[in-house]
Amino acid sequence: MPIYEYFCENCKKKQEFLQEIDEDPINECPLCKSKNIKKMVSVSSFKLKGSGWYETDFKNPPSKKNNNSAKTKD
Repeated sequence: MPIYEYFCENCKKKQEFLQEIDEDPINECPLCKSKNIKKMVSVSSFKLKGSGWYETDFKNPPSKKNNNSAKTKD
C-alpha cells in the first residue's frame, strides 16, 4: 500500500497517509479540519541499482546456447 504525502496550507503541516491506489484523496486536514489540503508529489524511495533485472533480463537479446548433449553421433 503506497504512502502519500499531503500538505495543509492552513496549519502548514506535512502529513503522510497509507492509502490504497484507488482510494479517494484526503480532502480535509485531520489536525485543523481545513479543506485546504493538497496532495504532494514526492520522490519514491524505491531505486534499482547495479546490474538489475533490466540489464540481465531485457536489455540484451536472448543468447543461443549450444546443447551438445542433445546431438548424437551416427
